[in-house]
Amino acid sequence: MSQADLISPFRFLAHLPQHLPRVPRMLRGLYYAGIRNREKNLSLAWALQRAAERHPERPALMDENRQLSYRAFNAWANRLAWAFKAEGVSHGDVVAVMLENRLELLAILAALSKIGAVGALINTTQRGKVLAHSFNLVNPGFLVIGDELLGAFDEIADQLHDLQACRYWIADQDCLGDPGQAPQGWSNLMQLAAGQAQDNPPDSQQVRMKDACFLIYTSGTTGLPKASIMSHGKWIKAYGGFGHSGLTLGEHDVLYLTLPCYHNNAVTVCWSAALAGGAAIALRRRFSASAFWSDVARYNATCFGYIGELCRYLLNQPVHPAEQGNSLRCMIGNGLRPSIWAEFKQRFGVEQITEFYASSEGNIGFTNVFNFDNTVGYTPATYAIVRYDLENDRPIRGKKGFVQKADKGEAGLLISEISAKWPFDGYTDPAKSESVILRDVFKKGDAWFNTGDLMRDIGCKHAQFVDRLGDTFRWKGENVSTTEVENVLGAFPSVEDAVVYGVEIPGTNGRCGMAALRLASGCELDGTALAAHLDAELPAYAAPLFVRLLGEVETTGTFKYKKTDLKQAGYDPSQVEGPLYVRLPGSNGFQRLDEDVHRAIELLAYRF
Repeated sequence: MSQADLISPFRFLAHLPQHLPRVPRMLRGLYYAGIRNREKNLSLAWALQRAAERHPERPALMDENRQLSYRAFNAWANRLAWAFKAEGVSHGDVVAVMLENRLELLAILAALSKIGAVGALINTTQRGKVLAHSFNLVNPGFLVIGDELLGAFDEIADQLHDLQACRYWIADQDCLGDPGQAPQGWSNLMQLAAGQAQDNPPDSQQVRMKDACFLIYTSGTTGLPKASIMSHGKWIKAYGGFGHSGLTLGEHDVLYLTLPCYHNNAVTVCWSAALAGGAAIALRRRFSASAFWSDVARYNATCFGYIGELCRYLLNQPVHPAEQGNSLRCMIGNGLRPSIWAEFKQRFGVEQITEFYASSEGNIGFTNVFNFDNTVGYTPATYAIVRYDLENDRPIRGKKGFVQKADKGEAGLLISEISAKWPFDGYTDPAKSESVILRDVFKKGDAWFNTGDLMRDIGCKHAQFVDRLGDTFRWKGENVSTTEVENVLGAFPSVEDAVVYGVEIPGTNGRCGMAALRLASGCELDGTALAAHLDAELPAYAAPLFVRLLGEVETTGTFKYKKTDLKQAGYDPSQVEGPLYVRLPGSNGFQRLDEDVHRAIELLAYRF
């Protein structure tokens, strides 16, 4: 960390005058972010209705072929809400939703919020037993599946615990007027909604901040996804923090969104930021670096939602004619590394980077409200950065048993106090929720959420992200559970033991997967068959790119894998004893990794 990253009180005060015009919106944002009364009738449904009343004819949603005003979008969501009510969906019911990024998905989520139902946002890249687990984990009574994902659903349909759940199909076509023809055994949701009322259902007035809005899946140390609860209260805090205090978008702004809508970055951060000011969302099915600037020009986008990897992809692209003098003035997201922060701003002329920090299950969020460089920003929440024992994987406690705070600039574990103002909604599984709560931290009886992330205090209540802890690493914008990957590798013929961890590749963000394998006696690694097995069982981002073979796997006294030495050696042949393999970009198998291949990787000859 450089001294330039530290924020002194003088530097902070000198930075304030440029933000004075934003003060009214910022104060409004602090109000929403700080509401204590969780019985209050504020929700996603309320925010959409409010935006429709204030900006009825302004665009709310658009894609390549369609554009909907706030009035039209709200009316569509209302028709869907009445249709769900007619089908028996009521307050608190869980509805599994699995569609790719398209206008229908946001309309369905808005509709569910209007009747107090809970949308379980299924990760569209999941397949097989992981996908079946995600459905069964939340036991939905209703399923909404897009035609584009019907094949993936059909593969696991007989594994569902509730085979009687009502099934609704959504056509995969860009035409609001034609609902298509549903397959046998499925109800056509858009057809059911066609004749419904357009007025706001009275149920929306009963949705409270304490009620669940979404179930968002997050990887954890148990190996399979966990479902975290995104309450309307947390969504409203985002509406205040990101929408009013952070971005302050207005009715003439367009937010270009390519992030997957099963992520909170999309449906909470970006959507709330747009609704707060009556801005439009220009939605794309999936990110394309080559089409990015053409799309920005097409929509006259003034903002976009990002993750760090997306920014790196854009920097790696050759100069595009449309990037010169582009319309973007701001961006919101997380994971933009300090090493490319300044270069990104300078090349593309982006004035404001609203970097943030948050997690689906957590009770704390930071927002770069004042547009400093290389920081996740400020939070009104009560938090601490404490010293952490990496070797023994626990916070350091003093003689009296209490946790020790880290010094300014020192990396430590971020924890946030659990209180009435900053409640912890946690997971659908109470035991998993309890496992991430630290107790008796600074005094007897207190409770703090363990974020599992290393941060550093850089002054004036601003923080800088350092790294992740635990058995999860981040690659291609996704959190990868090492236990899940280890289980998949363990099912491959000849693999006796598998240890998975994240390693860094120069020129990339996050960490890709690497596996240390112990094979059965007399067996050899079939690199092509292993790659095919991983492709069939895991999303592309979760499949390891490096493999090393071990004679034995070292474990702790509690039979946990010792990963520290493995991580330090990485994929460097000079530090690894035994065979080492790599799956290069575009390859359908693993090949031996020698000094020459390692040198080429270090020199960025391959784009991972």
